Amino acid sequence: MSTLEYSPYAADCPSRQLLDRIGDRWSVLTIGALADGPRRYSAIATRVQGVSQKMLTQTLRALERDGLVTRTVFPEIPPHVEYELTDTGRSLRTVLVPLEQWAIDHMDGVAEARSGYDTRG
Repeated sequence: MSTLEYSPYAADCPSRQLLDRIGDRWSVLTIGALADGPRRYSAIATRVQGVSQKMLTQTLRALERDGLVTRTVFPEIPPHVEYELTDTGRSLRTVLVPLEQWAIDHMDGVAEARSGYDTRG
């Protein structure tokens, strides 16, 4: 299938599944936590406050499956595991960094809009 055949607007298109993955809150934050280089699971969990162990594990597995993250097991006792962005995962940062900044820059306006909406409803 060529890239011209992919359409995230089509219900059965795999590109929609990829958008679901990269648009997921925990995926965005996990990828951000790995932006500065390899991290152990506990360091990712510390950086991504509020994520449950189950959700972080699922997110890391899904990102690994999609080729955005690699998991490296070091043969030590106890085992040492690190996660790192792949080249594809790092390329996604060029999109996610502006998205994160947009959220920061516009949060006050969004909070005002929410407050106005909530008082009307």
